Amino acid sequence: MSVSIPSDLFQTILNGYLEDNSFIVGTDFSQADTTVFAAISSAPNASSHPHLSRWFNHVKSQSGSAAPAAAAAEEDDDMDLFGSDDEEEDAEAEKLKQQRLAEYAAKKAAKGPGPAAKSMVTLDVKPWDDETDLKELEANVRSIEMEGLKWGVSQLVAIGYGIKKLRISAVIVDELVSTDLIEEKITEFEDFVQSVDVEAFQKL
Repeated sequence: MSVSIPSDLFQTILNGYLEDNSFIVGTDFSQADTTVFAAISSAPNASSHPHLSRWFNHVKSQSGSAAPAAAAAEEDDDMDLFGSDDEEEDAEAEKLKQQRLAEYAAKKAAKGPGPAAKSMVTLDVKPWDDETDLKELEANVRSIEMEGLKWGVSQLVAIGYGIKKLRISAVIVDELVSTDLIEEKITEFEDFVQSVDVEAFQKL
C-alpha cells in the first residue's frame, strides 16, 4: 500500500523542506532530485512556493527536461519519500509528513507577518479659481487623518491664468488606504476644491 498525497500538499511539504536544503539529498544534485522532480505534476507557483520553484528550475536546467514526466516517478522505489509497499513504513512516512508540516508551520509563525506594503502617492488638487486661499486649502487637505496615511511635502504649481494647484505627496499603507478614499475626502472641501488627480503613484 502507498500513501497518496494531494499535489498541492506535496508541493507545500517540499517547499518547507527546501527552505533550508538546496537538494533532496546532500549538498549536490543527485538521482533523488530527478526522481522527486518527475513526481511533480506541474511547475510550482513561485509566489506561494518560492523555495520549491527555485529548486524546480535548477533541476529542470540540470536534467534538460521541458516538463516533469510522471511515469519517471517509479524508476527508483528507494527514493519514494512518502510511501512504500510495507504498511509499517507507510505509517512512518505519514508521521514524517506530519512532522515536516508542523515544523513548516512553526517556522512561518515564528517569522511573523512581513512588513506592510506601502506606496507613495502624489496628488494634484485644483482650486476653483485664483481667489481660492491655497494655504487654507492645504490646511484642509492635511487635516485629513486616518490610519495608514502620512502626508509629505507639497508645492504650488502654476496651471495658467494666474491659477495655481496644490501638489502634495503622501505615504499610504496599501491595505488600509486607497487613492479613491483620499480623493473622496479631499473633494468634500467643495468650497475650495474643483478636482483631484493622481499625478504619480509608486510602490515602496
